[in-house]
Amino acid sequence: MPAETMIDVIEATRVLDVEIRGLEKMKQRLASEPMSSSFTRAVDLIAGCSGKLVVAGMGKSGLIGRKIASTFSSTGTPSFFLHPAESSHGDMGVIGTGDVVLAISYGGETPELEALLRYVGRKDIPLIAVTGKASSTLGKAGAVMLDVSVSEEACPMGLAPTASTTTTLVMGDALAVATLQRKGFSREQYAELHPGGTLGRKLLTRVSDVMHTGDALPLVSTETPMRDVLSVMTQKEVRGIAGVLDDSKKLVGVVTDGDLRRRLDKSLNPLQDKASDLMSRAPKTVDAAELAERALFMMEQFKIQTLFVVNRASEEPSRPVGLLHLQDLLHAKLR
Repeated sequence: MPAETMIDVIEATRVLDVEIRGLEKMKQRLASEPMSSSFTRAVDLIAGCSGKLVVAGMGKSGLIGRKIASTFSSTGTPSFFLHPAESSHGDMGVIGTGDVVLAISYGGETPELEALLRYVGRKDIPLIAVTGKASSTLGKAGAVMLDVSVSEEACPMGLAPTASTTTTLVMGDALAVATLQRKGFSREQYAELHPGGTLGRKLLTRVSDVMHTGDALPLVSTETPMRDVLSVMTQKEVRGIAGVLDDSKKLVGVVTDGDLRRRLDKSLNPLQDKASDLMSRAPKTVDAAELAERALFMMEQFKIQTLFVVNRASEEPSRPVGLLHLQDLLHAKLR
């Protein structure tokens, strides 16, 4: 390893050690009084909030605050970031009586926060103070004070916020996760707030959203001659398969390209056969209301590329209402 690389790695390791020590000390404080009760009180305030969580902070604290607000919003607690300097010029009006304010300042004496602290004090709006100085103006103003202090910064000059911003960020994550647990926030609710992400697609996309329907379905009867079955298998949107229905329109089998190849070994002229002579019986089906992710799991489990879709809640639970192909699920970006 080159000397410069070695020096860089040693310095990076030192930074990690400093920040890990800061987190370990905060973890110890959190596990004992009075901070454990303060943390629970903060969760009480946020989980019981009838309005929104307003997060405020200047400089590096403001950047961390933006992330904390975003995390809360994405986990079921409406939240936004309020710039303290802008709050003194009209933006204070966004804070409602049902809101909770979470203010961040490591030193606790940020001048831009003063007007905000006076405002929430007059309006009796709950304030959660996140600071490294319990005796500071911010620390004393909070209905709840959360201690994010560190004994040293990772910056060798002890100036740039490094370890302190890490403890603040982690405290925000801890609050958000504890709050979502308290509120019973589910994976499905998370998906609704993240419809553009992979998890959202997995938890929101139903089979009915991506299946082929109507005239696109390749369906034949048990008595359909194989010549006509082949025509259906090649002319529909999903090729290489045909669903076989009995007289009551119930799906009783499927004919696939594989069935045709296997039949060639047993019949001199398979075109003289009927669909019932070649079909595979008891085909796998999936319900239209099922998650598309479940259909993908079934295809992988049974090593198939198509599934006929039924509506098991209907009066005809075995009648095909759709057809799903593996490519449909891949196009839906479930993988």
